Amino acid sequence: MSNTLTPNKPNFGTLPVFLTAISTILGAVMFLRFGYAVGSVGFLGTLMIIFIGHLVTIPTAMALAEIATNQKVEGGGEYFIISRSFGLNIGAAIGIALYLSQAISVAFYVIAFAESFEAVKPWIESEFGYIIYDNRLFSIPALLLLILLMVTKGAALGMKALYVVVAILAVSLVLFFMGSTPYSETFDSSQLFFTDVTSGDGFFFVFAIIFPAFTGMTAGVGLSGDLRDPKRSIPLGTLGATVMGMIVYVFIAYKLFSSASSTDLVGNQLIMGDIALWGPIIPIGLAAATISSALGSFMVAPRTIQAIAGDKVFPNRYMNFWLGRGSKRTNEPRNATIFTSFIALAFVMMGDVNAVAEVISMFFMVTYGSLCLISFMQHFAADPSYRPSFKSKWFLSLLGAVMCVFLMFKINTGYAIASIGMMVAIYFYIGSNSQASKGMASIFQGVIHQFSRRIQVFLQKTDKDLREEDWRPAVLCMSQDTFERYSALEMMKWLSDRYGFGTYIHFEKAYFSTESKAVADKKLKKLIKISSASKSNVFLETLISPSNTSAIVQAIQQPGISGQSNNTMLFEYKKGESEWLSDIVDNYSVLKTAGYDLCILGSSDKGFGYHKDIHIWIGRSDIDNANLMILLSYIILGHKDWEQGEIKIFAAFKEENLKEEQRNLIDLTSTGRLPISAKNIRVLPLEEGRRRSDLINEHSIDADLTLIGFHESIIKADRGIDFFEEYDKIGNVLFVNTVNSKSIR
Repeated sequence: MSNTLTPNKPNFGTLPVFLTAISTILGAVMFLRFGYAVGSVGFLGTLMIIFIGHLVTIPTAMALAEIATNQKVEGGGEYFIISRSFGLNIGAAIGIALYLSQAISVAFYVIAFAESFEAVKPWIESEFGYIIYDNRLFSIPALLLLILLMVTKGAALGMKALYVVVAILAVSLVLFFMGSTPYSETFDSSQLFFTDVTSGDGFFFVFAIIFPAFTGMTAGVGLSGDLRDPKRSIPLGTLGATVMGMIVYVFIAYKLFSSASSTDLVGNQLIMGDIALWGPIIPIGLAAATISSALGSFMVAPRTIQAIAGDKVFPNRYMNFWLGRGSKRTNEPRNATIFTSFIALAFVMMGDVNAVAEVISMFFMVTYGSLCLISFMQHFAADPSYRPSFKSKWFLSLLGAVMCVFLMFKINTGYAIASIGMMVAIYFYIGSNSQASKGMASIFQGVIHQFSRRIQVFLQKTDKDLREEDWRPAVLCMSQDTFERYSALEMMKWLSDRYGFGTYIHFEKAYFSTESKAVADKKLKKLIKISSASKSNVFLETLISPSNTSAIVQAIQQPGISGQSNNTMLFEYKKGESEWLSDIVDNYSVLKTAGYDLCILGSSDKGFGYHKDIHIWIGRSDIDNANLMILLSYIILGHKDWEQGEIKIFAAFKEENLKEEQRNLIDLTSTGRLPISAKNIRVLPLEEGRRRSDLINEHSIDADLTLIGFHESIIKADRGIDFFEEYDKIGNVLFVNTVNSKSIR
């Protein structure tokens, strides 16, 4: 994605932004539908509509002002902001929807402009004897004239016309407020609701018709590429127009409420003309407002599609070139204007203001919701590069985003689903042709980072002493042979799947240097790729040290990534190779000092077999180890790799104690609610003179994983290493030593 769009020559200040926005806000809906709203829901109901509508527009205006003061806003306005914040994939999907709403807005305002001729239809009929049934006789010629002016003269003429139009609009409002009616002389100001409302339309039905009146506050943002100082002009112009529009609407609602009955307000869409000091000014003001809004949309829409084409979003490079091309001197988007003209003409042919208004509202809601969401997420991402000179509040941005989604479905559920579905389709299409999703990932990574940081600090400040029955593994694994055998990585994957958390450290034995750091980083990337392919939830890291002991000491001082302190250390060695095993045994005292449970995985060429049988061997001295071995087996069995697996418990005792020990084991597993059948608990007699290891080698020769407990006394004995090498006939063995007792009850 390019960092900048096609350069142009900025000419405009703050006033064009304000005028474009206010002329769109105080536009067709105000003249044609506001009387209907007041007549349908009364003055307080209309105030509620204004209030709810501005729960969207004010947070959006503030979010827009915030984002605009953080970055250089170039051509494309809202599209530029969204695409540079959310990334090209999402930005283009929303941008295309935004462009369509802007292009369709041209048709909406031209259709509304044609309705201003309702006042002259009786005169035409009486003077010429011709009855006009279809307003398209006015709207189509008006659009064609507008197209001709915009293609030949561009935004410069549009801005000159905008000044004249806003002046007429201001005069029409002044004369409206100066007018009076016989009804106003008998008006009772204590009556805040009409008692004779006859429309029968619900609140949200009325809201759906009126809401487009509030959606013009971002119209001026589309001029961003033509502004001398967008960081100043966009916030001032947008917020100023939003606040002024809200104030004017409140006064208009009260004036309508106090000047006409509900029947007249609902039945006469040009009721403002009957109230105004000079009636004809209202159709003139309507014509001026609709033409100014159409001009504003006609200036903004081509610039949006020009910016989208400048990012080479469209699949055809000739289409990108043609739409993105501007005039040499001013970069006027004439090609994009021609393209927009065809879309506007197609919707003008529809001729239905209400139908077009609902389509526009859907796409504007998506745009506004996106702007609010960007602002909300940036507050939590705490990105040092996000330094806006104007700051909104995170709760206002969240409110705006939620209200957008809520109102979309309240206005028209079918249109809401269709518009969201269309943008999702565009997103996946663009995503299949583009790799640029950096912006979105950057924001989400920042949010997740801050959330994780706060949670970990919170957990550290709270009491972390867990009850015995609340124990869960927080396993730290360190291995030198990561890429020779994956058994340790597999074991960590199973232990970290649902119930625990694991940190896997690849140990690079070397002095810390530029070269060793580069090697370690390369191996970490490879390890992450392997882990991703296996869908592992293990956190991965590398550690560089010239000494095995210092590496182990550094590892056990690693903080717990999950917010819980690490409590278990896992090592792995290959059976028959004793060098790394000797280092583990020699450093047992270090691990004991750290208070870690110790697991040593002896890997064999058999691997983990069919992931079916887990054997646990319990001896008389394994009272504490037994609970940990059973818990670890249960956690491993919870992974889908072991969904066909089962746990079998074996114990070897003198023959006279067999029945008693078997009852104890059955009681242990049943009270602990463990999925171990009584038939899978076997207590074997240990014959005099026979080694326990021989019994294990005999009965677990086909096991896929065997768990055996060991004690400090074995480590300290001269035969420490010999103990681990006695189990040479079985597959992978997990030797377990617990420091603190665990409960499974």
